[in-house]
Amino acid sequence: MSTPSFSPSLTTTHAHFSHPLSSMSILRRLPSLTRNLRFSSRNNRRVVTAAAVRQDAAIWTPAPLSLIESAAESLFHVSIDVSSSPDLVASYTRPGQYLQLRVPDVEKPSFLAIASPPSLAASRGAFEFLVKSIAGSTAEILCGLKRGETVELSAVMGNGFDMGRVDPPEEYPTVLIFATGSGISPIRSLIETGFGADRRSDVRLYYGARNLKRMAYQEKFKEWESSGVKVVPVLSQPDDGWTGETGYVQAAFARAKQVSKPEAAGAVLCGQKQMAEEITAILVADGVSNDKLLKNF
Repeated sequence: MSTPSFSPSLTTTHAHFSHPLSSMSILRRLPSLTRNLRFSSRNNRRVVTAAAVRQDAAIWTPAPLSLIESAAESLFHVSIDVSSSPDLVASYTRPGQYLQLRVPDVEKPSFLAIASPPSLAASRGAFEFLVKSIAGSTAEILCGLKRGETVELSAVMGNGFDMGRVDPPEEYPTVLIFATGSGISPIRSLIETGFGADRRSDVRLYYGARNLKRMAYQEKFKEWESSGVKVVPVLSQPDDGWTGETGYVQAAFARAKQVSKPEAAGAVLCGQKQMAEEITAILVADGVSNDKLLKNF
């Protein structure tokens, strides 16, 4: 049997060694190196596990449900009282942020974008959500709870929509907003927080759903329009008599486009990933800067 050969250029990367190691030296050291790696790995796992336990204990805040009601077919409006958690309220500063929510006796949390604007949390101590009830999910259990029952909320996460990238309004007169299904949730927060829509000449919301029964927030459309946002509902499977846009959001926008100055335009996208990717491709091809595309999906 021949002795294994090692390349003469093989050197250790450990900072304590500066000279090449012979093949036999490496072979002799392997058992101790392996033991050290195993020991280090076990210690690291203990540290990570301990840190996770501490973090888990620190970030979950109990809060009672104040309202659960139907918002559309398979969608529910959920309001949670966070008035006893001022630090949690203060951490919600920008539309597009989200958190995790746990229900009693269920370990797996649900990720939910906050639908209400930060001002509502500050003035009334409430977080509102638009929750899609999916069979077998934590969200389905949440939608079956009653007012007064307690859930747990994580810290507020994410950077939200950085609307500073399309400011001032006079320099970015066009802002196109795209949402599908429950993706309208953070868009509601954005519109009701305000981003100077009334000082821009072209602000459009393309909002897609299967049909009107599955389209939430229709009662808010007039309010949103009065703030300067033109609402364009798009139905993929409309009922008879529907005269508005049909198909998918990206197709409806492709038919309309009409972006006169792409260099002075921005967009906000939230919802189905395929929609966001296709809209992104259309806008970038037309000259809109990728840096002006704010995404949350």
